Amino acid sequence: MINRDKYLNDIIKSKDNGFPKVITGIRRCGKSYLLNNIFKEYLISSGVSEKNIINIDLTKLSNSYYRDPIYLYEHVVELTKNNNEMFYVIIDEIQEVYSIVNTALTNGEHIKAKLNDEEIISFVDVVLDLASLDNIDLYVTGSNSKMLSTDIVTEFRDKATNIRLLPLSYEEFYNYRKVDETKALTEYMMYGGMPLAVLKEGIEKENYLKSLFETTYIKDIIDRKKFRKVEALDEICTMLSTCVGDLINSEKIAKLYKEKTKNKIDSDTVNSYINSFIDSFILSEAFRYDLKGKNVITSTKKYYYIDTGLRNARLNFVYSDTGKMLENVIYNELIYNNYKVNVGTFDTFENDETGKTTRKSLEVDFLAVKGNRMYYIQVCDNYTDDKTKKRELKPYISLNDQIQKIIVINSPISEHRDENGFTIIGASEFMLRFIK
Repeated sequence: MINRDKYLNDIIKSKDNGFPKVITGIRRCGKSYLLNNIFKEYLISSGVSEKNIINIDLTKLSNSYYRDPIYLYEHVVELTKNNNEMFYVIIDEIQEVYSIVNTALTNGEHIKAKLNDEEIISFVDVVLDLASLDNIDLYVTGSNSKMLSTDIVTEFRDKATNIRLLPLSYEEFYNYRKVDETKALTEYMMYGGMPLAVLKEGIEKENYLKSLFETTYIKDIIDRKKFRKVEALDEICTMLSTCVGDLINSEKIAKLYKEKTKNKIDSDTVNSYINSFIDSFILSEAFRYDLKGKNVITSTKKYYYIDTGLRNARLNFVYSDTGKMLENVIYNELIYNNYKVNVGTFDTFENDETGKTTRKSLEVDFLAVKGNRMYYIQVCDNYTDDKTKKRELKPYISLNDQIQKIIVINSPISEHRDENGFTIIGASEFMLRFIK
């Protein structure tokens, strides 16, 4: 079993809190396994009778009758009608519940709602009503386009506990693989932490990840957003994959698209494509933060893949770029450990060879904040080259403040300080121990 202790603890903390627990995240990241195996095992070990744990998988033909919201509601109420006991109800793939027109308007007849119908009964109504019952603690997952998006959080507003599940973090991956840190990090940067990919070997990993991207994620986005220019969506996805860790915006992507395809695309369309990947949890966006002006800058952003294996699968595993992948992994691990992460930027003034003063913009890969902990973080694949070292150190030397300055290196070295007082640390050491 692959342990998901962080998420199990999040679920345990929210247990019996009176709200439905809505487990969201990219498809195939282990939502159902977390509830139906790991959490169920916890409940039984804590004294809950197995008969009081109810699982309804709405993808099964045997449960197709309960895709009607009213029938599902009545079914769960019937199963939990003994009010003297607490029942833990897990509903998998809640998005399979279709919406119907409010039966008060149809003389009790169940009529499937159309897209523009306003008076409807949906899975949201079922979830909120069931969770309000005193003897039900409700947990739901969803995996297709209706539940993958961040819209679902808005849908439930403040009436649900949302638990965002990510693919295996580096820490989870390392603890499961039990190999040396150098080998673990190399494998993780290439193939990522999608649970089923981790369980496969060799070429099977690549084939699984490529198939998952094409037949599941892209299809979900197209179905949900009804995009017409599928080829453009596909090309933008490839561009975003090659631009991981670069400061970009929709105008730049549109320009690159025109240069490559000789076709025009407007920045609004590019934005809608990018947002569809973010809403589906494939990409995360990191905003720039002016380290001296103390404000967020939204004109350009960095995009990171939720899983490096998916990014490499998108490029057919022929464009690995360990520097970008290490930066992506560090970003994901900071998010996993509940840091708020921005890209640090600031302007500095220097004299050129003629003595003329020029303004230059410098960048720190990440400004990471968690409670009273605040770090500047530079990520470097190769720190032995003098030119690279000078480039990584320049922003730190120009910043005259007391925030701890860290350089994370793709090397198995322990934490130490350099002559400038900056922290130098290996990537595995940083992720497994330093940021905890």
